[in-house]
Amino acid sequence: MNNLRISLLQAALHWEQKQANLDAFAARIEPLAGKTDLILLPEMFNTGFSMSAASLAEPMDGPTMSWLSRQAARAGAAVAGSFIAEENGSFFNRLVFMRPDGRFYAYDKRHLFTLAGEHEPFTAGENRTIVEWKGWRILPQICYDLRFPVWSRNTDDYDLAFYVANWPDRRSHHWRTLLTARAIENQVYTLGLNIVGKDGNGLDYAGDSAVTDYSGQTLTRVSHLEETIQATLDYDQQQAYRKRLAFLADQDEFVINV
Repeated sequence: MNNLRISLLQAALHWEQKQANLDAFAARIEPLAGKTDLILLPEMFNTGFSMSAASLAEPMDGPTMSWLSRQAARAGAAVAGSFIAEENGSFFNRLVFMRPDGRFYAYDKRHLFTLAGEHEPFTAGENRTIVEWKGWRILPQICYDLRFPVWSRNTDDYDLAFYVANWPDRRSHHWRTLLTARAIENQVYTLGLNIVGKDGNGLDYAGDSAVTDYSGQTLTRVSHLEETIQATLDYDQQQAYRKRLAFLADQDEFVINV
């Protein structure tokens, strides 16, 4: 099986300034062309974690989708991140996993962050999405989803999980600990991409974006800096580990009601 080259773009976002964010990310994606298979952008990468859904939302044929398609094609890699999407009069915190050929997967954030009132303008998603890319089965998740292990539960249906986020520094210990926990319990590479700096609500973000392996070991973590984090994930090593320590086979069975 092919290894997977991944790139996490940890950044400070321009609050509710779409073009400034898109321009900044485009400049950082350009040198990655031909050097990576998957590029991750943060949660609400073009606006910051804003509750102004009505004024910032875009349809699925809008400029951000066109931008994602162009970036993926130019980089020769999949590009994934969430933005505020409008569909049939409802607003979603929607992650799009865009392939270089213009085809894409979409995942709507299931767990809306009630402490920030996210559940008021936004509609929660109802379905998990499993992406197939370069022979890997990938589970995309968004920020607050990280706190709910049932939603991330690996029934041997995915090989890699990632979480894109706007996770405040005041709870950075939770972020670091939960990423490790999800990796250990699901025996998969687990990626966490957060932002840095300060948002429009005055909240501070430390980043702490990390690549964690299938045994819970942190391979790399970057705090406070705008930086591109790169790593190569080894599929065969992960499979060998899971075969040697076949914990997933002993899971309890249950049904998730949504």
